Amino acid sequence: MRILITGAAGFLGSHLADLFIARGHSVVGMDNLITGSPDNIAHLIGNPNFHFIRHDVTEFLYVAGPLDGILHFASPASPVDYLELPIQTLKVGSHGTHKALGLAKAKGARFLLASTSEVYGDPQVHPQSEDYWGHVNPVGPRGVYDEAKRFAEAMTMAYHRYHGVDTRIIRIFNTYGPRMRARDGRVVSNFIVQALLGEPLTIYGEGLQTRSFCYVADLVEGVYQAFMADRVDPMNLGNPEEFTVRELAERVLALTGSKAGIVTRPLPTDDPRVRQPDIRVVKELLGWGPKVALDDGLVRTVEYFRRVLGK
Repeated sequence: MRILITGAAGFLGSHLADLFIARGHSVVGMDNLITGSPDNIAHLIGNPNFHFIRHDVTEFLYVAGPLDGILHFASPASPVDYLELPIQTLKVGSHGTHKALGLAKAKGARFLLASTSEVYGDPQVHPQSEDYWGHVNPVGPRGVYDEAKRFAEAMTMAYHRYHGVDTRIIRIFNTYGPRMRARDGRVVSNFIVQALLGEPLTIYGEGLQTRSFCYVADLVEGVYQAFMADRVDPMNLGNPEEFTVRELAERVLALTGSKAGIVTRPLPTDDPRVRQPDIRVVKELLGWGPKVALDDGLVRTVEYFRRVLGK
C-alpha cells in the first residue's frame, strides 16, 4: 500500500512510518514541523519507500499519485504545546481533519483518525470504554485539544455516513518512549529529563491522579492492526495498567539513581483525576494488548534521553 501519514515527524507519526515501511508499504510523510522534528525521520531520508512533504494540513492539501490510506496524526499533542498553540490545535482538528478526509474521499483511501483519551475529559466513568461520551469542559484551557479531537471524530463519522469514506477512529491513551521531546509537558519525558539533570521531579497536586502508560512500540502495533481491521466505531488503544503519578515519579527516581527528590505544584485546571482504558474491544477484535511492562519501557526511554542530553 501507499500511505500518507500526517504528523509524520512527530513522536507517534515517525514510529508509525517505520512500522509501515518495515511491513512492506510505502509512506508519504507530511508535517509542518511546528512540534515535529526532522531528527525523528532523518533515518528515513533516502529510503525509496519514504517521501517527505513539508506542509500544513490546514492549508490546501494535495498529494500526487494514488493513496490507499491516510493516517491523520497531525496535531499538537502535549499540554505545553496545545496551551501555547491553542488556535493551531483547533485548526488542525477541524480544518486539517476536513482536508485530510477530503483527500481520502478523492483518492478512495481508507482514513484513520488519531483521536485521544482526552475526549473523555475528567471522566466520571472508570475505566473508560468507547461508549462513554465523556466529561469535557469546552471553555477550559484544555478544551482546545479535547474539543478539537471531539469535532474531528464527528467529522470523520460524517464523512463515513454521508460520503461513504472507509474510516477508523482510535483513542490513544498516554504513550511514551524514544523520540518524545524533552520537557514537552508529558509526565514521562518531564520526569526522566528532570531526573537525568539532577532536578527535583515536579508533581502537580499530591500526585494521586492516575494514568495508564503504553510503550510506543505496543501502541503503533495497535494502530497498524486497527487500520487493517473492519471496525468504524472508535477503539481505545492503551495500557490498562493504572499508576498514580507519584508512583511513576518514584520509579523514575529509582531507575535513574537520582537523589533529587520530588517537589509539588498546584494542580492545573481540568487535569483529569483518573485515566484508564477499557480495551476489551481491541482485545476481542484484534487480539491486541500491550506487551512491554512499565519498568522495561522506562529503561529504554531513559537510555534514549541519556543519548539526547549527551548531545
